[in-house]
Amino acid sequence: MKVLLSIAGSDSCGGAGIQADIKTAEAFGVFATTALTVITAQNTTGVRSIRPMDADFLRDQVEMVFEDLQVDAIKIGMLFNVELIECVKEIIAPLDIPIVLDPVFVSKAGAPLLQPDAVASMKELFDYVSVLTPNQHEAKALFGENLHVKAPCPVIIKHFAIENESHDTLYYPDNSRRTFASPCLKTNNLHGSGCSFSSAIAANLALGYELESAIERAKKFIYHAIEEAPNLGHGPGPLAHKKGGEYAK
Repeated sequence: MKVLLSIAGSDSCGGAGIQADIKTAEAFGVFATTALTVITAQNTTGVRSIRPMDADFLRDQVEMVFEDLQVDAIKIGMLFNVELIECVKEIIAPLDIPIVLDPVFVSKAGAPLLQPDAVASMKELFDYVSVLTPNQHEAKALFGENLHVKAPCPVIIKHFAIENESHDTLYYPDNSRRTFASPCLKTNNLHGSGCSFSSAIAANLALGYELESAIERAKKFIYHAIEEAPNLGHGPGPLAHKKGGEYAK
């Protein structure tokens, strides 16, 4: 059985962060391990408080996983501050496995999830990852308003609505690109969709799929997970991860 390590934050309402990563990995038949970066008190309407882990404790969590299990891929989510980013950089720099970085800046409800002084440090991780998965807001913060994407690794930007389709564009370091399209869904049930998309890519990379195939499978998964969402909460609702996995396999 393939193993995914998620280095990310906890979402107390279960729709995003580590909780979404675990559900997504299991939907693809991948075993999920975790290393918590922050604990949040949140629900679908917003984030009340954030408690970051200290770097030594984060390192301990990762080391315990690697000492016991063969990790096939890593998904990195919310890192929050410079200390945690520097710790993650030290962890991933020597590794030779697929690593997906979701540069989390803000929650679906609008709460900031990355300290402003940490953006430059976040960019230092790009040399060590297999793909970045920013949304448009995050991409503009990283690459400028005109989205002049320049990175040492592939970058897939989520998502542009064009007519009745959702377009995610994959940019390669050689300036080539590919667009992945799926039907647009008119819904408010998007809590954790970014986390789930990035962890779906990571799970499929762990399974041995090439990047573009992993993205295609992740897109299919996300579409159906949103389409089958259970309509929970008073804000952007969570996804139906198990249902999405049934369609994606």
